[in-house]
Amino acid sequence: MRIDKFLWSVRYYKTRALATDAIKKNRVKINDQIVKASRDVIPGDHIEVRKDQINLSFKVIQVPKSRIGAKLLTLHIVDTTPKEEYEVLELRKLSQDYYRVKGEGRPTKKDRRDIDDYVSGDQFLLEDLE
Repeated sequence: MRIDKFLWSVRYYKTRALATDAIKKNRVKINDQIVKASRDVIPGDHIEVRKDQINLSFKVIQVPKSRIGAKLLTLHIVDTTPKEEYEVLELRKLSQDYYRVKGEGRPTKKDRRDIDDYVSGDQFLLEDLE
């Protein structure tokens, strides 16, 4: 099976086109070698994928015939990604929460009016100073 189809079938990418784009950008390695999308995957290959700013790595146990369910992934691949990579991802997520409270969403109509009143009030103050 081709590497782009394999990455799609084991659910590393949502579409095969996204997998192909990642391969073209040299974000996928098989056995520490940068590959093209047409490269075949065989059992025993060690694959590294750069995704979400971390390096994910796994070993191929067997190649699926087509896209498989998430529960069946352990039959086909073994995740060998170091725990430090996942910790880096968690830290990034926590740092993003610092800037914005989760669930706050977009401003309501009342919030927008308050923002408009605040902005227009500042403009009057600047005009008074001139």
